[in-house]
Amino acid sequence: MTAALLAGSLTACGSSSGTSDDGSAAAESGSADGDTITITNVSYDPTREFYEAYNEIFAEYYAEETGQSVEVVQSHGGSGSQARSVIEGSDADVVTLALAHDITLIEEAGLIEEGWIEEFEENSSPYTSTIVFLVRSGNEKGIEDWDDLTAEGVDVITPDPKSSGGACWNFLAAWYYADLLYDGDEDQMKSFVSDLYDNVLVMDSGARGATTTFVENGQGDVLIAWENEALLAMEEYPGEYEIVTPSVSIKAEPSVAVVDENVDDNGTREVAQAYLEYLYSDEAQTLAGENYYRPSNEEILETFSDTFDLSVNLCTIDDFGGWDQAYEDFFQDGAIFDEIY
Repeated sequence: MTAALLAGSLTACGSSSGTSDDGSAAAESGSADGDTITITNVSYDPTREFYEAYNEIFAEYYAEETGQSVEVVQSHGGSGSQARSVIEGSDADVVTLALAHDITLIEEAGLIEEGWIEEFEENSSPYTSTIVFLVRSGNEKGIEDWDDLTAEGVDVITPDPKSSGGACWNFLAAWYYADLLYDGDEDQMKSFVSDLYDNVLVMDSGARGATTTFVENGQGDVLIAWENEALLAMEEYPGEYEIVTPSVSIKAEPSVAVVDENVDDNGTREVAQAYLEYLYSDEAQTLAGENYYRPSNEEILETFSDTFDLSVNLCTIDDFGGWDQAYEDFFQDGAIFDEIY
C-alpha cells in the first residue's frame, strides 16, 4: 500500500480523535454528554478507508437532520477478534463485522437483542463482497482457479479463520469448489482443502494483515482476498498486480447491528440506529461502490459493472445451512478446519 494507506492499517480510521486498532474503545466513546455525541463502531479489517469516508458524510447528514454534531470512534481488527472484544467489554455502539455469526456471538452474550438480522434490509448487510485471487503481474505460477492453489510450489497467503471473518469466507468458497469438483465426496473434499492449506505460507490474524504480508512484505505467490482489498491494491499499485476471478466464489455478506445494551447505557440509540440506516442511502451506497464494496442496492450496483465482475458464479451461506450451521461444521474447535490444518 502507499504510505498513507499503510498508515491507515496501523492506526484505526475515524472522524474522532479517539481511535483503536484492537477493538478497545477510546475513553470518550459511547457518550451523549456535551455538545457532541460520540459513538463507537467496532468493525473488521478492510473497512478502514470506507468508514473513514462514511463517518464524514454521516456526520454532515446527521447535523443537517437534527442539528446535533456526532463523532465516530473507529476500531478495526480481525472480525472474530473484534466480536470477542465487544463481548469482553469494548464499548461498541454499533458493530459492522465480516459475517453474521460474529454478531450472533455478541447476541448470545446478551448484548444484542434477538432478531437483529432482520432489523435492516438485506439481512442487515448494506454491502457485499466476494473472494478473488490477487497475483503479481504476469501471474508467473499460472493461477486461474482453486485447484491451482494446491499445486506444488505455490505459496498461498490467507488469514486465519479462527480470528478473521474474511478467512471463513475464503475457506467456504474453496470448500464449495471442492464440493462441485468431487460431487460431494467429503473425503476427497477434505483432502483437496488440506492440500490448499498445506501451501499456506503465512496465516495472519486478519484480512488487512494478510494483504500487507502479500503486498508490502512481498511474500507468497497468491493472496486469497476480499474483492475490495484486491481492487484497492490494484489501485494503489497500478501495473504490479492482477486479479484472478475463480470459476466459483461466494457472496460474502458483512453484517451490521446496534449493540443494544451499550446504546441503552450510553444514551446513543437514536444516533446509532441512524448511523446504520444511512448506510442504505444512495449517497452511502455509492460511496461503498467507490470503496470497492458491492452496494446492496441493485440499481446502484449496476452502475459499477465496470468495476465488479457481476457474472461470477457465487454460492451463498445458505448453501452451507446458514452461518450457525457453517460455523459448527467448519470452524468451531474440533470441526473440519481443525481436522485438516
